[in-house]
Amino acid sequence: MCGIAGIIQPGPLHGKEQLHKMTDALAHRGPDGDGFWQNNSGTTLLGHRRLAIIDLSDAAAQPLHYTTPGEATHRYSIIYNGEIYNYLELKQELQNQGYHFHTGSDTEVILAAYDHWDDECLYHFDGMFAFAIWDEKEQELFAARDRFGEKPFFYSLDKGTLFFASEMKALWAAGVPYAPNLKMLFNYITIGYVDNPERPEETFFEHIVQLPPASRLYFTPSTGELIIDKYWDLPMSSTLSIGDEEAIDRFHDLLSQSIDRRLRSDVPVGTSLSGGLDSSSIAMLMYKAGKSSFSQHCFTASFPGFEKDELGYSRIIAKEFGLQQHTVAITADDLVHHWQKFLYHQEEPASSASAFAQFSVFELAKQHRITVLLDGQGADETLAGYHKYYKWYWQELFHQRKLIRSKEIVAAREAGVQESFGWKNIMASLLPDLASVILEKQYLFHALGQEDLHKDFVRLQSKEAYYCSPELRGLNGILYFNTCVHGLNELLRYADRNSMAHGREVRLPFLSHELVEFIFSLPPNFKIRQGWTKWILRQTMKDHLPATIAWRKDKTGFEPPQKQWMQHPAMQEMIKDAREKLVKEKILNTSVLTKPLEPAEAYSKNNYDWRYLNAAACLNYKSEA
Repeated sequence: MCGIAGIIQPGPLHGKEQLHKMTDALAHRGPDGDGFWQNNSGTTLLGHRRLAIIDLSDAAAQPLHYTTPGEATHRYSIIYNGEIYNYLELKQELQNQGYHFHTGSDTEVILAAYDHWDDECLYHFDGMFAFAIWDEKEQELFAARDRFGEKPFFYSLDKGTLFFASEMKALWAAGVPYAPNLKMLFNYITIGYVDNPERPEETFFEHIVQLPPASRLYFTPSTGELIIDKYWDLPMSSTLSIGDEEAIDRFHDLLSQSIDRRLRSDVPVGTSLSGGLDSSSIAMLMYKAGKSSFSQHCFTASFPGFEKDELGYSRIIAKEFGLQQHTVAITADDLVHHWQKFLYHQEEPASSASAFAQFSVFELAKQHRITVLLDGQGADETLAGYHKYYKWYWQELFHQRKLIRSKEIVAAREAGVQESFGWKNIMASLLPDLASVILEKQYLFHALGQEDLHKDFVRLQSKEAYYCSPELRGLNGILYFNTCVHGLNELLRYADRNSMAHGREVRLPFLSHELVEFIFSLPPNFKIRQGWTKWILRQTMKDHLPATIAWRKDKTGFEPPQKQWMQHPAMQEMIKDAREKLVKEKILNTSVLTKPLEPAEAYSKNNYDWRYLNAAACLNYKSEA
């Protein structure tokens, strides 16, 4: 984990002073050192902030250079943020091809892999990454982002000069204009979107875009040509024919392999532990792996007095496996105290206060000097963990005329699931295209009908308003949508910003692409069966976790008491200030100033005052934490 920044230009217009400003803005991402390089012509400047995790020596510092055989000077220079978890296997494969290595880092493996396979090296990587490689011979930049977008890559192209960095604050430090994207703000305020599923490159700010997940970038400064393409997508064409026992064994092997690889570290590794099935499964497999890098430390957020607090469940797991548990009891006072720092690191609006709870967990890990944490993001989206997925599965069964005899609704009711299933779901099953159109119109009607919005704001921004309804069929279709199009990317953004705010690294075992590809090759009944979500994970863990965890009926998510927090006097004053600012900018009507405040639960559809807080901050981003 690190912070990267670069300037690629047709002539030596910008120098190291500007690059230093960019890396200074990323200092929190790399507290262990910095590095800078520019080529002789001054057209390429690369900067790096280092968080040392694999090969802690100076030899592994970046920018790192690679000299091809027969060349007098180095050809490739790289700056890189992330981890290639299978770097040891790739290193051995490349050594068998005659490559020699001078460090123990995965960074050097990327360079050798690029030299050997060119841009197809990306298919060989199991990891999270955002990197940029400058080819001095060809005078071209090659950059890439991992399959799911765990690591960020922002850029701005202005008059033939490419600025890029791990965070937008580095681009602003370089002089990229600060200008909020009002279209994104419109959709955020009205329906809560924190991204644009139709244009994944778009951000909340004009002049800055992001490289989408699973994408690569080529830039030639001499011509100004910028090419971006997608190198990977989740296969959806075939369904594997496999028995239960074989599938469970394969799932266990892939998840265990993923965790083993994500325990590779030269610094201590711990884990987040919420008490849910996902984090408990990770903790168990980390314990079973017996790797020396696992520190036995786990970190838990607690919400005193909140009915959805999961501390009791997490304690069961910590006791079961002898883990040293650290808890942080988060209150409204904490949110008030850290609000500006939280906003500074998020850069873009958050959909709820759950992001702040995660922010606090990584701060706790920093206090205990645990650099790397494993976490469970991705399991809900790939394994159908949310209760909303029942409807999609039932619709698929209805379409196949299997719903009644499958007894899935009856089983779900016996498991305490209260999801409704009525004529709208039947219509969606029989006429999915029509249902998609109706759903889109409903959302847009809801967005345009909000009384708080200023009419000019609606008139100017609603022309390009968007609601992206899933058009794919069945359970696997909506899981694909939430994994690769809209849903998971929001959680990955929080994971990156919250961990790096404290100089920590987060690793996500459920996002091994081999594991995810296997999950999506399975029929839907391996995700939901007999009324249970995440069926294959529960079956895999039933003999390893306490039954109170493996067969928990409730699905609380990672939810804090946001409604209570927003009733704090200081938060109420901030909401009033936010409303006033949005009225001044003609985003909200003046009538909102006399309207009672409306604190809402974290996942409420009417979470407007929380959105006003974030939107107002977006209009006036603080340059310091």
